[in-house]
Amino acid sequence: MQQTYQDIFPGLIFSHLRQTVDYYLSVDTPIWWVDWVDNPEPVPSPVGCLWMGNAIDQLTGKRHTHIFLLYVAPAHRRQGIGTALMEFAQKWSKNRGDHQIGLQVFLSNQPALDMYRKLGFQTQSLWMVKSLDDGET
Repeated sequence: MQQTYQDIFPGLIFSHLRQTVDYYLSVDTPIWWVDWVDNPEPVPSPVGCLWMGNAIDQLTGKRHTHIFLLYVAPAHRRQGIGTALMEFAQKWSKNRGDHQIGLQVFLSNQPALDMYRKLGFQTQSLWMVKSLDDGET
């Protein structure tokens, strides 16, 4: 998770994300890893991962799958790994009876936005934030 954020926002420190993982990772929020099987290193290294959990649709009140994290290492991007993980996510979600998948993506992450749109995702809401440290009320 930290690597994903550092790829988008180089130079920032994201050690606080460990709290997110500690809080949300459970047997009900599965995570899958993609290993590089031809890796010359002695231990297979993950090149991608998918972490999913549960959310409640604010319009219908129904449970749906929420993607906490989709990550593919930079050297392995644009090879279909992210798309394959998203297709897996859709099958997994349908098999458990969910009717939709939700996720959050940074507006600055254009490659991810392009992939999600290509896979049929649409913007349902916009998460807005305001810093309270600027002295304005």
